[in-house]
Amino acid sequence: MEHIATPSWAMLAYLIAGVLFIFALRGLSSPSTSRAGNRYGMVGMTIAVVTTLLLKAPVPPGGFLPAPTVDDLVTLIQIVAAIALGGGIGWVTARKIRMTDMPQLVAAFHSLVGLAAVLVGLAAYLNPEAFGIMIPRPADCDPNLPCNFLYGQIEIQSRIEMGLGIAIGAITFSGSIIAFLKLAGKMSGAPIMLPGRHVLNLGTLIAIIGLVGWFTQDQSAWVIAAITVLSFIIGFLLIIPIGGADMPVVVSMLNSYSGWAAAAMGFTLHNTAMIITGALVGSSGAILSYIMCKAMNRSFISVIAGGFGAAPEAGGGAAKEQRPWKRGSAEDAAFLMKEAETVIIVPGYGMAVAQAQHVLREMGDQLKKAGVNVKYAIHPVAGRMPGHMNVLLAEANVPYDEVFELEDINGEFAQADVAFIIGANDVVNPAAKTDKSSPIYGMPVFDVDKAKTVLFIKRSMGGVGYAGVDNDVFYMDQTMMLLADAKKMVEDIVKALAH
Repeated sequence: MEHIATPSWAMLAYLIAGVLFIFALRGLSSPSTSRAGNRYGMVGMTIAVVTTLLLKAPVPPGGFLPAPTVDDLVTLIQIVAAIALGGGIGWVTARKIRMTDMPQLVAAFHSLVGLAAVLVGLAAYLNPEAFGIMIPRPADCDPNLPCNFLYGQIEIQSRIEMGLGIAIGAITFSGSIIAFLKLAGKMSGAPIMLPGRHVLNLGTLIAIIGLVGWFTQDQSAWVIAAITVLSFIIGFLLIIPIGGADMPVVVSMLNSYSGWAAAAMGFTLHNTAMIITGALVGSSGAILSYIMCKAMNRSFISVIAGGFGAAPEAGGGAAKEQRPWKRGSAEDAAFLMKEAETVIIVPGYGMAVAQAQHVLREMGDQLKKAGVNVKYAIHPVAGRMPGHMNVLLAEANVPYDEVFELEDINGEFAQADVAFIIGANDVVNPAAKTDKSSPIYGMPVFDVDKAKTVLFIKRSMGGVGYAGVDNDVFYMDQTMMLLADAKKMVEDIVKALAH
C-alpha cells in the first residue's frame, strides 16, 4: 500500500500550526506573555486538528479534498466523539483542579500522552494496511508467486519508529503514574532504593534497545509485546527511586519523553503536525530539564538514568545538634516589615501546601500601602514542577514586575531589610555554598543570610527539606522563626498590619 501524499494546503496549515506552537513556547517563557503563549498554542492545535479532520471529511468529490468513503465518515464520527469526550473531561477537570494540585495533574496528562503513543503504535502493528506502512507488492509481480518475500511485512523504518514510539510512550506512562502518586501523596514521596537498581535499569534498557533492533528483522508479536512490557517496567524503575521533592525535574523530563513519543508516532502516522509538535515538546522539555539540573547541581545523565534523588545515607537519620534560636510572633513580623524599606519574599512548596498565596499577596499589598518595597524571589526548582511558584503567584494576581528569578534578585538580599521565607528550605540553605559534605553542595541558593533580618515560616523546627539536612539560617542572630501553618501565620500578620 503506497502512502497517500498530503495535499499542499494541508502542509501549509501544518506549517502555520507549527509556527504558532513556537510562538506559544516563546510566550510561555515569561509570566507577562504566558496568556498570549497559551492562546497561540490553542489556535495552533485547533488548526492542526481541523486540518487532520478535513483530510477525512465526507465532502462531494471533485473539490480540493479527496472523495469520501463510508469508512471516512465512520472514522470522522469516532474522532469527533473522542474529541468531545476527552475535551469534556479536560474542561471539567481544569475547572475543578486546585492550583496547588497542578503538578499531579500535569503528571497525569503526561501519562495519557504516553499511553496514547503506545495504543497508536499497537494499532499500527495490528493493522498496518490502514496506516500505509506495508511493503507494496512489485507492479510486475504475479500475485500467485512470492516475487518479494518482504511483501506483507511492515516497512523497516516504520518498525523502528513504531518500536521507539511504543517504548518511549510506555516509559512515559508508567513513570508519570509513579510521579502522580508521589505528588498526590498516594505513595511515599521518599526515594525507594531497590537493590542493584542501576544494574537492573541498565540491563532493562539494553534489552529494550536490543528488542527494537530485533524487531527490524522479525515482526513477531512476542517482540512488540516484550518491548511494551519491559518499557512499562523501566518507567516504573526509573522514577520510583526519586524523592517527591525532586519532582520539578522529573515532571520536566517526562514532558520531554512525551514529546519524543508523539514525534515517533507522527512518523508512523505520516502526520507532519505531530512530528513538529512532538519535536518541539521533546526538545524544549530536554532543555528545561538540563537548566533545572544545573540549578539543582544534578548531573543530566543521572536524571535520565533515574534514581538521582537523595542517596540512602543522605537524610536526617542522625540526631540534630541542639542550637539556640529565636521564636517570633505575627505581631513581631508585622512590626519589622512595616518599618522596613525593602522586603523580599521567598515562597516554597510549603506555601503551596498551605494554599497561602492569596493571603500572601494581601500581605504584600498592605506593605506597599505602608511604603515598603516588596519583591518576590523564585528559585528554579521551588515547588513540584517547573514554574510552580510563578503559577501560584499569578493565580493570586501578584504583579509580574514584582516577581524575580534567582539570578536577577540574589544580589539584592545584602541591601534588603527583611527576607521573608514562607515554605522554602533547601533553596535558602547556605550549606550549599560552604559545606562540601552536604548533599546540596554546589546548588545555587538565595543569599538570605545576608539580609538584615530573616523571618522564616515553617511548621516546626523538626522538619527538614528534601535533602534531609539542617539549615544554618534557623540559628542566625538576625533570624526570627515563625512556627505555624503558613496560611494561618500570614493571616495573623495581615491582621497585625491592619492595626
